Amino acid sequence: LELKLRPLIKDAIFRLENIYYDYDKWDILPESEVELNNLFDVLMQHPDMKIELSSHTDARGKDAYNLSLSDKRAKSAVAYLIQLGIEPSRITAKGYGETKLTNHCKNGITCTDDEHRKNRRTEVKIVAVK
Repeated sequence: LELKLRPLIKDAIFRLENIYYDYDKWDILPESEVELNNLFDVLMQHPDMKIELSSHTDARGKDAYNLSLSDKRAKSAVAYLIQLGIEPSRITAKGYGETKLTNHCKNGITCTDDEHRKNRRTEVKIVAVK
């Protein structure tokens, strides 16, 4: 996790690379565990840091369903970190559905599976840090 790219300041947002979800799923994939373990290490090094984990979907499916799905994804990542030992009060889960797409793949636009996958992501926002 290359948090050194930006200072650890309130409201900084970092995309967790390699945190992907299969279509219509919210399970933590084995390839995602490495990145979440790195985030765990950062949180352990900064015990006063509080974060928001936000998850996003692609534009396929109904908007309301995608909002629910992204919430499940965010909660899944939070549960993983809590299981590792992070205090629940330090992490908030937030699902944004398809409201913050990273590319042109919105409703009604034909895109490849890889293009859609790039929108299925998890980001970290620093809510508080000393």
